[in-house]
Amino acid sequence: MKIGFIGCGNMANAMIHGMIASHNFDKESFLVSNRSQEKLDKIHSDLGIATTTSNEDVAKVSDVLVLSVKPQVYEKVIAQIKDLVKDTVLILTIAPGFTLDRLEKAFGRTLKIVRCMPNTPAQVSEGMTAYVCNGACRQEEMTLVEKILNSFGKCASVQENQMDAVTAVSGSSPAYVYVFIETMANAAVKEGMPMDMAIQFAAQAVLGSAKMVLDTNLHPAVLKDRVCSPAGTTIEAVSVLEKTGFRSSILEAMDACAKKSRGM
Repeated sequence: MKIGFIGCGNMANAMIHGMIASHNFDKESFLVSNRSQEKLDKIHSDLGIATTTSNEDVAKVSDVLVLSVKPQVYEKVIAQIKDLVKDTVLILTIAPGFTLDRLEKAFGRTLKIVRCMPNTPAQVSEGMTAYVCNGACRQEEMTLVEKILNSFGKCASVQENQMDAVTAVSGSSPAYVYVFIETMANAAVKEGMPMDMAIQFAAQAVLGSAKMVLDTNLHPAVLKDRVCSPAGTTIEAVSVLEKTGFRSSILEAMDACAKKSRGM
């Protein structure tokens, strides 16, 4: 099975790294195209996979084809390759805003298309990916999709009308978390902790807290209350977060992200 990637930006790199690290896919299975020879040289050096500057070459040979270019060039790339892809190809897309209907019309024929929204923690095998398949996909394609997506984290099938919410809560959210970790580290530095130590403490706190949510299946509010002792330090900090609009900032940011996704 030949797995083609058109585009090798950050998300494609994360997916390919995760897929190879999972040992479910051989590096010889991959063929990646990009306009930048520098990027191709880098991914070939890092992973030993085959590369080309020709999108057409990737389209012709791929059994699974991942379109991992910027949304603004999706239609241009599809027009370039739509008559070259195999009738049996399984196409995975990762662009926000491109609905299955829009994709099917762009290709101009019935193909197996899966709309995905992964995130960059795929690079450390902790990605979270939502996907939705079009009507041409059968159970065997869905099984293959889950094998691919689970190789760099976890995945879940969603309704297509939930994909903009997925973009906000998962696809883009690592950036919010990095801002949170950076800010906590800066505050610890202000209190006298060295930066490298502060980042380690902040990142591990986020990792451990997330694992508590996933492993206990308790609502985050329950876990939060368990940390807040009466008249203690934690409730004092939480009180300030409430006063300064921490929740509303998150809500507004995710709302803006979802609206941007819908408009792309």
